[in-house]
Amino acid sequence: MQRGFTEMPAPSHMKHLACLSLFIATLASAQSPQPDKVVSHRDLIYVEGGHERHKLDLYLPSGDHGPLPLLIWVHGGGWQNGSKDGAPPLRAGYLEKGYAVASINYRLSSHAVFPAQIEDCKAAIRWLRAHAEQYGLDPKRFGVWGSSAGGHLVALIGTSGGVKEFDVGANLDQSSSVQAVCDYYGPTDFKVFVSTPGYERHAAADSPEAKLLGGAVLQNKDKAARVNSITYVTPDDPPFLIVHGDKDGTVPINQSQLLFEALTKAKVSAHFHTIHGVGHGGPGFAGSDINDMVAKFFEVHLKSTSTTVEALSTESTADPEMLARDPRSARPAPGGAQRGIPWAVIAQRDDKNNDGKVTQEEFSGPAPLFQRLDTNADGVLTPEDRAPAAK
Repeated sequence: MQRGFTEMPAPSHMKHLACLSLFIATLASAQSPQPDKVVSHRDLIYVEGGHERHKLDLYLPSGDHGPLPLLIWVHGGGWQNGSKDGAPPLRAGYLEKGYAVASINYRLSSHAVFPAQIEDCKAAIRWLRAHAEQYGLDPKRFGVWGSSAGGHLVALIGTSGGVKEFDVGANLDQSSSVQAVCDYYGPTDFKVFVSTPGYERHAAADSPEAKLLGGAVLQNKDKAARVNSITYVTPDDPPFLIVHGDKDGTVPINQSQLLFEALTKAKVSAHFHTIHGVGHGGPGFAGSDINDMVAKFFEVHLKSTSTTVEALSTESTADPEMLARDPRSARPAPGGAQRGIPWAVIAQRDDKNNDGKVTQEEFSGPAPLFQRLDTNADGVLTPEDRAPAAK
C-alpha cells in the first residue's frame, strides 16, 4: 500500500496545509541569523567564463574576525535539481558558532554528465582557497556537508582529495581536499543501490542515477565505479560523519553502511549514525541530538587539533512528535485509505502555470521537503508521486 498525493475533501486539505505551514515555519525560523549580523556575498563566480551554474554564495559574520573555518554546503536534488539557495548550515546558526558558510551550485545532469559535478565542486573549493585571505577564511580548515545527491558529492570530495583527474580548470595550485565530511544519506555504490530489493526502479535508463552517468547503471558498471566514493578511499582521507534514516525509501541505508565499512577498513576516522523511523530527510534530521552531534563533529575536526581515529556506529530514534508535524510522515489509514499532502494543495499553491507538475524552483517549501515528496526523484512533483508505506 502506498501513500502520496491524493484527492481529499476540503477540511482535510486545510489540516494538511496547516501542518505543512507549521513545518516550513519551523525550518525557516531555526536559528536563522539576523541580517545585520551577516555579510553576504551572493553569486560569486568560481569559474571565469564558465556555465551559469558556476556560482557560489559566501556568508561571513559581520565585524572583525580572524581566519575562520569554512563549512561548504552542497545541495541535493538527484543531480538534476536544486540550488545553493537556503544553505542549511546558515540557518542552523554556524556563523554564530564561529564559522564561515559557503553554498555552491554545480552543473546538473541536464547540463553535463559525470564527472562535471565533482569537477565543479572541486573548482569551487580551489577558488575559495585561492581567495581565503580576501574573505578571512582559514584554508587549512574546510569542511563539506551535503544531503542525498549532495551527500554523494561531499563523500566523493572527501575520498578523492588526491585524485587529480577531477581537478580541472583554474587555481590548480590550490588543493581541493577538505578536512571534514558530513554526509547525509548520500548514494555510493550504484550497482548495489539499483539491485537492492525495493529500489530496482533506479536501474531504469531514465533514473536520476542513469542521467548522471549517461546510461543505465547496470549497463555502465565502469562509470558506476568511477562515480563511487568508495573507489577512492585511502588512509589519508578526512574524518567522516555519515547519517542515514532506516526508513529511507529513496536511497537504501546500505549505501552509507558500505561507505562506513570501507572507511573503517582503511583506518579512516568515521562515525555512522542511524536514525530509526525516518526516511529521506525531514524533521527527524533536525532533532537537537542530531544537531549537537554534527556541531560537535565539526568542532572537533575543524576547531581543535584532535587526531583521534574512531570507528563509531551509533543510533537514535526520531521524536514521534516531531515526525507527526511532518506531512510526509503520514501513514496509510486503516482500511486502505491513503493519506499524504493532497496534490490539490500543492497544485493550488505552486503550479502557477497549470502544467500539472511542480519543479523544485516553483516549490515554495524547503528543499528537503521537496526531495522527500519527490518519491521517484525525477525532479518534479506530480499526482503520480508515491512513496512506499512504512514496513
